[in-house]
Order: sequence, then structure tokens, then C-alpha cells
Amino acid sequence: MNDRNPIAETLQERELGSLLPLSEHAVSVALPKWQDVVGYEEKWPEVVDSLQGGYPRCVIHPGVLELAELLAPGEPCLPFPSLRVAEAAAAFIRAHSGAEARVVRWEGEFGVATTQGGADSLKIFWRYPGQIVSTRRARAALSRASTERLDDRAIRQDLRRQLAGLYDCNEDDVFLHPSGMAALYHALRAVQARRPGAATVQLGFPYSDSLRLLKWFGGEPTLLHDLGEAPACIEEIARLRSVAACCTEIPGNPLLGTADLGAVTPILRRFGIPLIVDDAVGSPFNVDASAHADLIATSLTKFLAGSGDVMGGCVVCNPRSPYYPELKALAAGLHEEHLWVEDAAVLAARISGFAERMRLHNANGLEIARRLREHPAVERVWYPQWSDGAAYEAVRRPDGGWGALVSFLPKDAATAAPQIYDRLPIAKGPSFGTVFTLACPFTLLGHYCELEWAESLGVPRELIRLSVGLEDVEELWRGIAAALGQPGSQREGEGDA
Repeated sequence: MNDRNPIAETLQERELGSLLPLSEHAVSVALPKWQDVVGYEEKWPEVVDSLQGGYPRCVIHPGVLELAELLAPGEPCLPFPSLRVAEAAAAFIRAHSGAEARVVRWEGEFGVATTQGGADSLKIFWRYPGQIVSTRRARAALSRASTERLDDRAIRQDLRRQLAGLYDCNEDDVFLHPSGMAALYHALRAVQARRPGAATVQLGFPYSDSLRLLKWFGGEPTLLHDLGEAPACIEEIARLRSVAACCTEIPGNPLLGTADLGAVTPILRRFGIPLIVDDAVGSPFNVDASAHADLIATSLTKFLAGSGDVMGGCVVCNPRSPYYPELKALAAGLHEEHLWVEDAAVLAARISGFAERMRLHNANGLEIARRLREHPAVERVWYPQWSDGAAYEAVRRPDGGWGALVSFLPKDAATAAPQIYDRLPIAKGPSFGTVFTLACPFTLLGHYCELEWAESLGVPRELIRLSVGLEDVEELWRGIAAALGQPGSQREGEGDA
């Protein structure tokens, strides 16, 4: 399989700030030392100035900045994929900063220009709703390259067809987006149109930006991090206030727990509350949420693409949902086709090999998780098979696995975790789901300004997350075991797995 062990040699020892993978469209950037991550969060010039890129919602690509300069020279400005999105961004800036903001145009592209007082609000609207201009779209605009040679309709239809097959729905139930966060934002807007002004509930500790999206745009969200208490808490909340939706990840990121949807869904249905499921970590190959989810919002950037060099997302309206006609009509009315055609073409080509890749991801992820669990230098491992495993099993497909995301905490973590991370002979940076193994100190990256709060909810600041790739698993384990500082166990048995 030609996805196996891709460019591994060039990825293992990448210098600070290098692109991961080696592409101008890369969605990750090398942060090879623990202190590099600290410097990234604290904006040390020697770290920030070294970055050649980063996750596109968080680190603005040079091509996007070049386009912004053409839209509004010398002013804080970012491009957006349509007039409607630009108008929404400008309104958000005015409402939240009081600063002036205006829509600008250049050669058919739209953007929003503001003052220094509105710059932070501009970045918030870019990052969390995720309706971004991709690197490929920015390059096409800058070069004034025509995409007429690409059959836009056929490419999108092919992508939707493949996704509809994975989710067992109709092609027109799939709504494409330029990022996974844009998909979640679209789902959120649909349920809010159904119950304007209502609150939202987040079930389980989520990816940090998902929670921040709810805080900015989700109408007084409530976080229910304790999954065991969730059903009773949801019922109490629903009795006291109007709720637009409940959101959850299958499994959660980074603790990889899964809510007992069999217990939660009847309560939500009784109060008419839709459930939005994000299955980016589990993937549609492994999990089937159709018995419970009303909307599925997922990232195509991660396992579905696997290459780490393209952004995309989608919303799926579940035809088995009792709210299907209503939610689909709302989703269709709010939708604009913002996924750039060149990105759609890359995604369609990559998704065609998704199932084969995911099988190997599953096998490698389980093997690394088992060996970490047995290793004497490791205090704790989080993995879907053991983190609320029964709840995950209830939605796992018959041929599905437990995925390739593994989080672990070393013993004596305060001193050991930075040393182990620094020694790991693998790519290190944000994002997950790539065909190459990728590590990050997730809590530092996601919650640096709220570490005590995260720890109070059971997310250790020294947690290391691995997105296990398609490399030879024995070779991969040798590197991880060496980084742990002690010989890895030789697995005489299966342990307590």
C-alpha cells in the first residue's frame, strides 16, 4: 500500500517551524521540543518567527495574508469565502469590539478590514466559525489562475457520493464546508434557527476550539464533563431552560471517552433536543451514530483525508432522525458552497483510500496503546477501548476498531513528560489523523491559558497525545520505548486489554 510509511525519514527530525508534511498546504508545523510549545503559546519571537505555517484556522498562511494585503493594504484584514460570510464577520467585529469593520473586495474575492481595536475579534471569527479561505483558493486568487478546467459539479458530487456511502444517507444530505469547525458552526446555526436564543449543552470534555465555538456562538453553553452524570444533568437542564442542541464527540478529544448515547438520546428526544455528533476522532469507518445523532459535523482534514495537506468538513443530516425534514430544510437554507473546488478534488481522491488506511490505523493504534499501557514508565493511558468502552462499543461498527488516537501520562509527569516528548523520534505538532505519526502535548496546545481549569476536569497538563500513523509498528514502538527511557515490555501476553 503506497500510504505506508510516507516520507517518514524527512518527518522524524524536523526543525522548529518546518511544515508537516512538506507541502505549502500543510496543516501542521513542527514543534519538536516541549519548550517550543511553551514559546508558541507565549508568542516568543524566536518561536513565532520560525513558523513556516501551522493549522490554517490558528496560524494564517502567508498566501492568505498576501491576499488580505491586496484586499485592504496596511489594515487588519482577512479574506472570507463569500459576501454573506464577510458581512457576518464585520457584524461580529462591530458587536464584540465596537470597532469599525467594513467589507472589502478585490478581483471577485471578499474580505473584512477593521482597525487595531477590531483585530482580535476578526481573528476570533476566522478561527472558530472556520469559514476560511483555503491556501489553494488564496493561491488561485493571487495567481488569477482559472479553475474552469475542473468540473466543479462533478468533483463535489463525487465527494458527496463517497461521504454518503460512508454515512448511509443520500448525497443531498451531505453539506460540504471548508473546515470541520465550519461544519460544526453550520450545524449550530441550524439548530439555533429552530430554537432562537436557546442554550447549548456540551457532553464530555471536547476539543478546545469546539468548546470555544459554543462559548462565542452557542448561547450560554453548559459543559457536562462527567459522562456518568450526564443523563441526569441533561434532564435537569432541559426542565429549567430551552436547549437548542446537545453536542458530543465520539470519542472525546483528548480523553477519548464516549457518552452513553443509549441513555442520553431518549431524554433528548423527550424534550425535542437535537444531538450533534462530531465523529472526527472515531471516523465513520469505526463508529455509527445514526441511531442517535440528528446532525453529524465532522472534519475531512483528519483521518478521512489523512495527508495533512488539505482542509475540509461536512455536515450530514441523518435521515433516521425524527427532526430530519426540519433540520435538513434549515441546513439547506443556511448553506453556501464554500469548499474550494481544488480542495474538494484532493479530498475526493484521498477518501477513496480511506477504508484501507483506517484498518491499518486501527491496528497500529491498538498495538501502541496496549504497549504504552504495559510500560513501567507510563502512569495512565486513554484509549476508546478502555475509556467508557461499553458506550463506545454500543456505536462501534461490526468491522470497526478503536481508532488511532492515544493519550498517555508518564509517571513523574512534571519532569518526565517534557523529556519524553523531546526524545520522541516522530513528527511533533498540532492536528491528527495523518498517515505519519504525530505527537503533541495536547493540554499545553489547547488550554495553555486555563491549565488549572483543564486539570480540575481531569485533563493533566503533561498529557501527551499520539496520532498513530501507518509506519511499521515495531519500528514505531522502538522509537517510543526509547523515548520513555526504559526498555519497552516484550508483550508476553495481552495484559488487561
